Amino acid sequence: MTDPAALLHAFDHQARPAEWTSPDPEATVDRDGPVHRLAWPSRRGFVAGPPTLGITGQELAGLIARQQAFFAARNQPFEWKTWGHDLPEDLPDQLLAAGFEAEGPETVLIGRAEEMTAPVHLDGITLRETKAEGDIEKMVASAGEAFGMEVDYLAGYLIDKKHDPNTVVVVAETAEGRIVSSARLEVVPGTEFGGLWGGSTLREYRGRGIYRALVAHRARVALDRGVKYLQVDATENSRPILERLGFVPVTTTTAYVWKP
Repeated sequence: MTDPAALLHAFDHQARPAEWTSPDPEATVDRDGPVHRLAWPSRRGFVAGPPTLGITGQELAGLIARQQAFFAARNQPFEWKTWGHDLPEDLPDQLLAAGFEAEGPETVLIGRAEEMTAPVHLDGITLRETKAEGDIEKMVASAGEAFGMEVDYLAGYLIDKKHDPNTVVVVAETAEGRIVSSARLEVVPGTEFGGLWGGSTLREYRGRGIYRALVAHRARVALDRGVKYLQVDATENSRPILERLGFVPVTTTTAYVWKP
C-alpha cells in the first residue's frame, strides 16, 4: 500500500505551492508574511500558506486582519483554505473568531494515476471530452441538478479555461445526447499532480459505474501528460468509491470564507 505520509509530503511540496507559484494568468499574487494572497477581477479571492505558518497569537490575528482589510477595500469575499495537519492548530478558531464562515470539510485523497486506468463498461452511456460552450452550459445545468444547488458560476470558469491545455472537461451522455454526469481534470503545472474536480451524476444514473469510468478516463489522460498523482477533495458520498479504487486519505481540508 502506498505510504500516506509520502503522498502527503509530495502534496505539501508540489501541489500546494503551485497555487501561488503557477497561478491562473488573471490572478494577481501578493505575499504577506507566510501566506500568499490571490485576487481576481470578478471572483472571490484566495489565501493559503505552507503547512506551518510559524506565527501564533496576536501576530496571527494581525495577519488575518490584513487579509480582511485588503479584500474589504475591493469589496470582495475571499477564501482562506486550511488543511487538517496544518500549524498552528488554532488557525480555524482564529478565523471563526474573526468572522469567517466554515464551508463543509472534505477529505483529501491521493492515488497513483497508473493504478486508476482500468476500463469500465457502460451501458448506453458515452464519455467524451469537450470545450464547446453549449456542452458546458448543459453540463453545468446537469451538475446543478445533481448537486441540488446553483453552480452557474462554473460555466464562466470553464469557458474562460477552454483554451487552457491543463483543464480537461469530460461529460457522460446518453444516446439521445443528454449529459447525465461530468467531471474535469486540472493538471497542476510544473508538478506531478493533477486534480480531479466536479464529479456529479444525476440521481437516476447513479450506481452504474459512471463515476468510476470518469476517474479512469481522466487517469489515462493524466498519464499521457506525465502526471503521477491524482488528488481529490472528496465529500463523504464519493470518498468510499475513491478508496475502493485505490485512493488514500491523507488529510482533511476546510475552506473558511469571509465576506465584506
